[in-house]
Amino acid sequence: MSDNQDIKITGQPTLDPQVCKFTVDRPLLESGAFNCRDKEKAESSPLLKALFAIDGIAQVHVAGDTLTIAKGNEEAWQILGKQIGAVVREQVTSGVELIDLTALNGTPAEEEIRQKIEKLFEESINPQIASHGGVVELADVSGTVVSVRLGGGCQGCGSANATLKQGIEVAIREIVPEVTEVRDATDHASGVNPYM
Repeated sequence: MSDNQDIKITGQPTLDPQVCKFTVDRPLLESGAFNCRDKEKAESSPLLKALFAIDGIAQVHVAGDTLTIAKGNEEAWQILGKQIGAVVREQVTSGVELIDLTALNGTPAEEEIRQKIEKLFEESINPQIASHGGVVELADVSGTVVSVRLGGGCQGCGSANATLKQGIEVAIREIVPEVTEVRDATDHASGVNPYM
């Protein structure tokens, strides 16, 4: 058991102002990844339970030495980050198992996420954006992080970010709520048909 001040934690903002990634200098989960969106699901895991006790925490994703946390309020990350750091240090030095491994069974595999999203794009999203000459494809699934690529009229379009955040990302989270982040892997600077 080490002194909890020895535990180094680095916060890194993401493109979404409601989400911040925290890297700890030791593993929090030995293998796999776990995504938690509610306090009830967090009850059996001491680290998650303590994090959800912080006002404003809406979602926690744990993978290896990384916590990706979404907030549901306007509290500054500088303030939340200090509370998160204190909780992580306290839980790590307590010596308890941080995550209840039996709860991991609820997180879908990458292939399952891939299949659900590809079906969504084929049956729903692409027919909708085809009228604008656009197309979206799944670029990658890494854990619960999804990367998409926009093409056709969507590539370089000024509304592409809104389409991604308000349309595509919302639809993805509806069918796979465990997805923690949707990234744009599009090269918007090139393309045959950018609407700049």
